[in-house]
Formats: sequence, C-alpha cells, structure tokens
Amino acid sequence: MKIELPGTAGPEGWPAPGCRCASCARARAAGIALEPTRVLIDGVPLEECPRQDVPGGWDVRAPGGERVLVSGGVGQRPEAVAGVVYSAALLDLVGCPEHLGWLRRVGAVSDATDVRAVHVDHRVGSPGELERRMGFWTGSLAGPHRTLLLGGSRSGKSAEAELRLMAEPRVTYVATGAGDASDAEWTARIEAHRERRPGWWETVETAGLADALASATGAVLVDGIGSWVAAVMEETDAWDDPSRVQGRVEELVEAWRGTAARVVAVSDEVGMSLVPTTPVGRAFRDVLGSVNQRLAAESEDVALVVAGRVLELP
Repeated sequence: MKIELPGTAGPEGWPAPGCRCASCARARAAGIALEPTRVLIDGVPLEECPRQDVPGGWDVRAPGGERVLVSGGVGQRPEAVAGVVYSAALLDLVGCPEHLGWLRRVGAVSDATDVRAVHVDHRVGSPGELERRMGFWTGSLAGPHRTLLLGGSRSGKSAEAELRLMAEPRVTYVATGAGDASDAEWTARIEAHRERRPGWWETVETAGLADALASATGAVLVDGIGSWVAAVMEETDAWDDPSRVQGRVEELVEAWRGTAARVVAVSDEVGMSLVPTTPVGRAFRDVLGSVNQRLAAESEDVALVVAGRVLELP
C-alpha cells in the first residue's frame, strides 16, 4: 500500500492566511507553505475509497484491502474498529499525540503500522519541531534508553518529559515528592501535572527509585530527581553530613545504568542560581549537582529546558 499526502496541513493551510503568530511568521520567512490535508491511497483519493464513519474520523479500506484509520479533522481522535490492527494511521499528532498511545494500548496500532501526522498547523512552532516530536512518537519504543531533562523552576521540563512519552502505550509515572494535603499551592501543582497526563498512565509515589527502575519495563517518567534527593537526605539525616546519602546515590546510579525500561527523568539544574545562603541549601545543591552529573554520564540523551525551549546537550 502506498500513501501519498499532497497536503498535510489544517483546513487553512500552514501558514494560515493573515495569521501573525510566530509559527506562521516563521513558516513564511522560511518559504514553507503546506496545503490542507489531502490523502491518496494507492493513487486513489481518500474520498473515493470505501470507508466507514467512526467517532472522530474514518476506517478506510485501501484498494488492496488494507485498513487505514484517518482523523476527521483538527482535534479529532478517530476510534478504532474492534479487533482491527491498522496498516496505517493518519492522526492529528500535533494536537492529540496521546491518542496514538491509546491506539497502541488497545492493539489497533502496531510496530508495523505506518503512522503519519495530518491536520498540521500553527499549534506547533515549526516543521522542525514537529519532526523532533515525531522522532519520539514513531521511533523505536523499546528500552533500555535513558533521558535526563534538566531545567530551572517553571522551565517546562516536566511538560517536555510528558510530551516525549505521550505516544507510549504504557507509562509508569514515578512521583518522588510526597504530597502535603495542607499545602493548597503544592496540591494545585500536582493536580495540574495529573490533568496533563493521559488517564491510563499508572502513578507510583515512592522514594525507592532504585527499586522502581530495577523492576521497570516499558516506559517510565521520573519526576523528579530533586525531590528524590530531598527525600533521601531527610531519610538518612544527611543535611549536616551529605556523605550519608552516598550509598543511596550509588544504588540509584546502578539501577539507572542497568534498567531495561525507556526512562525519562526530570531534574532541577541548580548550578546557575545564587549560592545558597544556608548550609542546608548548599548541601542539597551539592548532592543534586553530583547526582545530575552521574546520571547524565549514563544517559543516551540529556537536554536543558529553558522557557519551554529544548537544548539537546552533547
């Protein structure tokens, strides 16, 4: 089966006429002009292929009998027909990447499925950014693979970690920070993170990160290493003597090195701020900085997130 996409954009194209957003302006400056989504399957226009309406789109039969699941438009999540493993899936990955994860979870999309992005528009910053994301969503899903994402407070590092794993069928979210029901602001932060994540992700709250990594398969998101350092320093009473956490750090590094999972971990970059004014603050900074270096040395990918922008580190 041959799928051709003479157009992959939303209904107005990309850039959208008259739109002054940065994405459309950037596309115009680069001479990029994508036409609205148009699909040919073995040379036959999508509209002329036999198709069945499903919520959010169509179940299409190719001339050779293959099945193609197609999103009906921007923001649409086409539901799979029960028992069908699709040869191709044309989806709104810019707006709904988690839907690919769900289709994989229910078995409608396999490793052999040809997955393409359609209805693309200025919801993504540039074609280059879409290509970067597609690499996470359609590349090899198998572990072991370790990614460490560093950034300051409110840098967007957690959102980037979630984005990278959106198309995974099964994700274990390891929350290393204990919640405090009496802290309304902290509770609101946790709830905002929870609402961003697909509902089928499993959440585990633990400071036993080494054990979690050692037993994990599939995909794991760790948020975050800074909370883990604070927890183990408290458990080992290491605020006055940071050397007391060394055994726990070695356990974590060994588990990180030996994990079979695809792991994305978030950590705070503490080396760019002012020197803490208290011994406790300096102890935390020093331990976390050391842990970040140890994990980075054992990671296939390391990136710094600043203002929601991602800088891959060599």
